[in-house]
Amino acid sequence: MSTDPETTETSPSEDTGTDAAGGAEEAGTDVTSDAGEGAGGTGEETAAEGAEGAAAEDTESTGEDAAAEGADGTGDAKADAAAPELSEAAAELLAQRLERERIERRKAEKAGPIAAGTKLSGTAADLLAAVRAVESGEKPVTTPFAEPDPAPRRSATPEAVRRPQPVAADPGAPATETVESVRRVLAEGGAPETLAAQVAAALGEGADDQLREDPWQLLRVPGVRPEQADGFARALLGDECAPDDERRGRAVTTWLLEQAALAGHTALEASALTAALAKQGVPDPDAATQSAIAEGEVLVFQDALDEPAVPVQRTDEETEEVQERPVRVLIGLERYTLAEESLADGLAKLINSVPKEDGSAADWEQAGAAKGSTGELIRAVAGHGLVLHTGGEASLEEPAALLRAAAGFGLRAWAAAHSPVGRDRFAALLAGSGAGSASDGPGDPASTAPGGPAHDAPRDPATEGSTPDGPGSADGPRATTLAGLLSGAEGPGRDADGALDLDLLVVLDAPQLDVETAALLSESLPDGARLVLAGDPAVLWSAGPGRVFADLLASKACPQVVSRRPDLGPVGELVSGIGIGELNQVEAPGKEVVIVPVRDAGEAVHRTVQLVADSVPRVIGVPSEQTVVITPGHGGAAGTRALNVALKERLNPGPGRFGGFDPGDRIAYSPTPGRTIPGRVVNADAEGLHLACAGGPVVVPKERVEQAVRHGWALTAHQAVGTRWPAVVAVLPGDAAQALSRPWVYTAFSRADRHLSVVHGVDQALPRAVAEVPAKPRTTRLPVLLRPQVPAEA
Repeated sequence: MSTDPETTETSPSEDTGTDAAGGAEEAGTDVTSDAGEGAGGTGEETAAEGAEGAAAEDTESTGEDAAAEGADGTGDAKADAAAPELSEAAAELLAQRLERERIERRKAEKAGPIAAGTKLSGTAADLLAAVRAVESGEKPVTTPFAEPDPAPRRSATPEAVRRPQPVAADPGAPATETVESVRRVLAEGGAPETLAAQVAAALGEGADDQLREDPWQLLRVPGVRPEQADGFARALLGDECAPDDERRGRAVTTWLLEQAALAGHTALEASALTAALAKQGVPDPDAATQSAIAEGEVLVFQDALDEPAVPVQRTDEETEEVQERPVRVLIGLERYTLAEESLADGLAKLINSVPKEDGSAADWEQAGAAKGSTGELIRAVAGHGLVLHTGGEASLEEPAALLRAAAGFGLRAWAAAHSPVGRDRFAALLAGSGAGSASDGPGDPASTAPGGPAHDAPRDPATEGSTPDGPGSADGPRATTLAGLLSGAEGPGRDADGALDLDLLVVLDAPQLDVETAALLSESLPDGARLVLAGDPAVLWSAGPGRVFADLLASKACPQVVSRRPDLGPVGELVSGIGIGELNQVEAPGKEVVIVPVRDAGEAVHRTVQLVADSVPRVIGVPSEQTVVITPGHGGAAGTRALNVALKERLNPGPGRFGGFDPGDRIAYSPTPGRTIPGRVVNADAEGLHLACAGGPVVVPKERVEQAVRHGWALTAHQAVGTRWPAVVAVLPGDAAQALSRPWVYTAFSRADRHLSVVHGVDQALPRAVAEVPAKPRTTRLPVLLRPQVPAEA
């Protein structure tokens, strides 16, 4: 590593403007960070960045950002001639809503008696219905062996069925009358009337009456804190308002579990929840918890704990008594706990099933003869329904080789990435072009916008071999984004039974899977399909609740293949050391890694702008459009807001006439919580803000711009996950020292393909974070749920 000689300019005086850090107290065991102001840290962080992994980054934010990051933008809906489709963002939201409805049905089925034959499907179910009709003297409605009417098929993949989609619209938009009635109630209670639409969407029809009956329901709106809901309740209820009100206890219980979910937990231990309730001024936490359980607002579980490794000495009398196994009492929201149960069922089915016999044994044996971990991966997939693959960027060649081999056997093989940029990089790797390698990165994802660098101009699918379903060869394996695959916006489509029309699926960036997405994925796979979860276990975990990939690795329930391909070059060597807790000095003769020491946040901003606008383009040869800045949080004197203001002023100055944006501005677009797509502003009109994003053009309605779009020269590490750039400037201001951890440093530094500059202002906090601060633990139930469903020999 070296100190950049090109950045020795005298730094300006210290910037005295700082964002006010919300001093929100931590609830429970540092897991219930407040919706608007995350726990710990010194910079700001949104609760919806909990939707973007805010809790893991451990910085703070205001309530406004909670709504901003949590909001879903609406994309540019392109109508299909036969059936108009939702935008990708709206389709994903609809898919999530359908998943929640399915969970509700599943809960109701569990609560009621199970009728014989209710688990049958297809022809078997038709036969049972016909038999029962004959027994009762009725005439069967249809012939049990009658074939269903042929479903409309897509021209690109004739064997798959693309289900018709409704006309693009906001599927959850509340009625205007409901919003107005809620607005009047909010005004009575002294709450901001701007919350009316969010309250109406959260509470549904009759939201105004619900608010009057239980003013603490206001806590269901992201960004609202208990003390704000208390003030609203006092204004509406007057003398009836009291701290021991059962309604308040239930609402705060639910609110704390929502904050825990933003921090990555699918449930909380009962002791942690009651301690958090006490900190929020609930006089009787146990009674509040029991009330929430009785009303069905939360669920309680008792999970058996492992027996102690050292046997406990007991007296003769004790050994004669039946000893109860110790249990852990967990409490969670049904949305996440039932999704985790559904995921466990789906994973157990994959683990215990025999894959479909696609391709001859000789074909698999020949492909499995490949050298190293590539051969190990192919041999594992040949005989198992679920396989885990771990490794860095270089290891992606192994799942690419697997997909190419499987496609050669005639399997319908697909890969799904976390981001459009990751999809396109892997598609290039599948094609064997090498475009996804570190030596020839894709550049700035936003540079596909008009006016970007010529060598980064948009590729023509007709000349690149892409298909309407995803990049790649029409007769070989193809790549898609996971969100697009599940929503139906891209990918192979679904068969007549509603399952994904594929035989082998490789999910890249697997650590980014949360329990809801993973549950939907596992239930979407057809019988006999093979699933490979591939990713780097050292990066930050998912933005949503759960740690699916880490839990599966720890459970050892299925084959695991560890890649032996190292990431080469100085950046790869540095990142590999960080992954095992070592911050090593590396030789960087070509200035691949540069350390820029700074004294304060003002100098950090100054040096960052200098690096992006001048030093890196001039010395390294990477233009500003292909360089990204990564910093721990949004707030603070050197957070994303301050850095983006300074970078815009230098790189694309303008009045911000389109809601603070100008044509040419780099942006970070968040279509749904937890997903960030880099792009660039094209223009704006009556329809909204037009963006050129990785993956295609997007139009964000003007009322959604403030919530869904940020400037994107500087990002947080969670926003950058799943994407790589030729050059990265990692900014570590002194006030962010407490936010650093080994996964954060690993993720930020590993986003660089060719060059990494570290603006270093945290002194010894950096090596200490790498050596001593692992990922924050998350409370999940997946390992316990998998244990009885996985064979002992696994």
